[in-house]
This record gives sequence, structure tokens and C-alpha cells, in this order.
Amino acid sequence: MRIDVITPFPDLLAPVLNESMLKQAQSKDLVCMNIWDLREFSVDKHRTVDDYPYGGGAGMVMKPEPIFLAMDRIISDSGNENPYVIFMSPQGQTLKQEKSWSLSKEKHLVFICGHYRGVDERVIKTLVTEEISIGDYILTGGELPAAVVIDTVVRLLPGVLGDFDSAEGDTFSGELLDYPHYTRPLEYRGQRVPDVLVSGHHANVEKWRKEQALNRTQEKRPDLLKIRKKA
Repeated sequence: MRIDVITPFPDLLAPVLNESMLKQAQSKDLVCMNIWDLREFSVDKHRTVDDYPYGGGAGMVMKPEPIFLAMDRIISDSGNENPYVIFMSPQGQTLKQEKSWSLSKEKHLVFICGHYRGVDERVIKTLVTEEISIGDYILTGGELPAAVVIDTVVRLLPGVLGDFDSAEGDTFSGELLDYPHYTRPLEYRGQRVPDVLVSGHHANVEKWRKEQALNRTQEKRPDLLKIRKKA
């Protein structure tokens, strides 16, 4: 998979995309990530990427020219004329795990990170495949949301995680929340690992995990059970 990110603040993303699992995925050549500094595509000597909105009003709007030029470069560099372009926006559909699975099947993703009051509408209409939100709140820019989406997508690529079952069994990969997990030591500060987990009886362990997942979902996210019943 190839991932390109267009941003006026590239230093916000580099530390995140070059650490931990995302770094390992790149070192294994499972994903190629490129961060493009939007200011490098500015059409004036001041490297301007925003301007006042037509019609007046508070705030600034990101200009179309630098974004279009950045996309031209990405298309030329990749040889792919139809990448899947995502604009991180509170107006987009809220990210769900099924969307992450869908995006993980794409060969080429491009993220446009907005700032200020947003971007010129011509960018949305001409370049963007889909707008995605990570929640009903406002952040300073699209870099952190883009990093969230990239993380949740890349970890689903075959070979990225040591045990692919760990992705298959994640919370929200199924209909229920995840069951409780324990590791060594067997007892710590008066709390002991449930006996069933050290019993060696795999059928009983699986039954316990399903019961715990159901109970945890009922306690913390009963709305998921309502959706499950409707389906």
C-alpha cells in the first residue's frame, strides 16, 4: 500500500508515522508513506496556503492551487491517476472499524489535512473521494485525525502484526467489545488471574471469553447490542 499525506505542518506527522508498528510496516515494505509539505506547492514567494473567504466572515480558508499542485505531483510520482483521496473533516462520516477494513483493501490512499476554516470547496468537489471524521469535536487540524486513520488501516495489512488473529479479534472487529486479558504474574497485589484461564481447558476458556465479552459490552456499550439485535 502507498499512503501520501498533504499537510502545511509536516513536522506534526513525522514522529507518529515513523514509530512503533507504522515504522515496522515501512521497514518490511508493506506500506510506503510520504508526507508532502503543502507550502512547497505555494504559488507565491511567501509560501501562502490560505486566504480570506469570499463573501466575508471570520477565519481563513485553505487555497486550492497548492493542494491541486500537490495532487498533480503525487499522481505523477505514483503513476496512479485515481488514488483514494480522504479529507479529514468533522462533516465526514464517523470512522468505524468496517471502514478501516475497507480502506485496507485500497492500494493507494491520499490524506488531505485541513486547517483554519477548511479548504476551498473546489478541492472537495474535484479531488476528494470521501470525507472522514474521527468524532464529533473540532481539532486544530487534520494531522492527528489522519494519523488515527492511518494507524487503524495499516495494522490491518497482512504481515504488519505478528499474529494477524490479534487484528481479527480486536474490539469492534466483531459485534462485541473485547474480553479481559491477563498475563504473568499469576497473582499480583491480592488479585489472581481467573482459574479458567490457567485450567488448560480450551473449550471452557473460549466460553468464558464469550461470556465476558457479552457482559462487558452490556456494561460499557449497550448501544452495540441494540445494533446487533436489529441486524
